Amino acid sequence: MNSKYVFKSKRLGFRVWTKGDLHEFGEINADKDVMEYYPSPLTIKETEEFIDRLIAHYAKHGYQYFATEVLETHELIGFVGLAFQRYKTEFSPATDIGWRLKKSVWGKGYATEGAERCLEFAFEDLNLKKVFSACSKKNLKSENVMKKIGMEKMGEFNHPNLKKYPELEKCVWYEITS
Repeated sequence: MNSKYVFKSKRLGFRVWTKGDLHEFGEINADKDVMEYYPSPLTIKETEEFIDRLIAHYAKHGYQYFATEVLETHELIGFVGLAFQRYKTEFSPATDIGWRLKKSVWGKGYATEGAERCLEFAFEDLNLKKVFSACSKKNLKSENVMKKIGMEKMGEFNHPNLKKYPELEKCVWYEITS
């Protein structure tokens, strides 16, 4: 599949989601290991609703958690990108950077490479002044990516959307400014 990318990094292409991504993205979201730090894996219907929200988010904001592909193979490996978050914390509403990649590509530096490129897009193309990232305190791999891309730890908080999941509710938050 030859996609039109919004932008690229050395090894990755970042594009807008389509309905045609449902099956591949559904498999990623159904993986218990990929979704370890989320309340539960997503059903195919939940993945479809997520894609719909991502498409609407892009239409409104000009960015999203982008469908991310390996340029060499055009394999969809998950998402890396930006999302405007409105949940109630001391640092939001604000734009967040996040990633979710299939297990078969873990350890290849794609999350870090993709996040660095998305920050460049955020600051140079979107003229954002600040971007944050948050994850469960238990998610040390994601927190490590935040450190690698130059983000600074700002603190910890109880995520308002995770009150029903005490094992995940305590989160860390990082920020970076342009």
